[in-house]
Amino acid sequence: MTTGLTFRERYEGAAAANDSLLCVGLDPDPARIPDGLGMLEFLETIVEATADLVCCYKPNAAFFESRGPQGVEELRALIAGIPDGVPVLLDAKRGDIGHTAEHYARAVFEQLGAHGVTVSPYLGRDAVEPFLAYENHHSFVLCRTSNAGAGDFQDLRVGEGGQPLYMMVAAAARAWNGRGNVGLVVGATYPGEAREVRAACPDMLLLMPGVGAQAGDLEAAVQAAVDAEGGGILVNASRGVLYAGADRDYAAAARAEAARLRDAINAARRD
Repeated sequence: MTTGLTFRERYEGAAAANDSLLCVGLDPDPARIPDGLGMLEFLETIVEATADLVCCYKPNAAFFESRGPQGVEELRALIAGIPDGVPVLLDAKRGDIGHTAEHYARAVFEQLGAHGVTVSPYLGRDAVEPFLAYENHHSFVLCRTSNAGAGDFQDLRVGEGGQPLYMMVAAAARAWNGRGNVGLVVGATYPGEAREVRAACPDMLLLMPGVGAQAGDLEAAVQAAVDAEGGGILVNASRGVLYAGADRDYAAAARAEAARLRDAINAARRD
């Protein structure tokens, strides 16, 4: 399953062309979309306004699936309309037994056309392997997530060395990365942990949610997580960009906020 550009090639191309490590999350809340606009039109306009400022787009599957067949069709159309040089990472957090995971992978990569996906490692390698079989696509393994309850399990000390669970997940993901298509999800809300994960996985891509609405420290997170070349991260912002403005100025406001974040990320990584 190796046709076309890899996710990493798309990411590196967009990051270089747009001088950006910003990933914009596409999480459409109908209650916050300006009156008279459909969800797809709203998101397509956001993409048009920001496409030269990002390294990736990250639609969240739940916001589309909750709207039934129409929402899924709009997700497919949205992905198809994103400029070809910009990778699309579907935030779906899939994780199931092997045979079921094969169908999830087929849906994400073949039916919806995404270039990457978030996956849960809780069931072990056999739940992740069907996604990894798509060698040109990237699978981002949940490692140290940005939500308030992340530490309930992820901070537990396990194994003979008493490492936190998130570090054992990082080690497992590194072992699964034989095809070079595994990344990790590490929240911007935990820069100390991000630094640990980067040290353990120096060459892997890190998706960093938690900037903006979840109050992650942007400068600290970026400096903790960049690789040796000052890249290798996708710093995600969703609501802060999508809903930066009200009513009909939403596209201009989204562009201004995306530009501000891109420049702040660049300042942090080049400091």
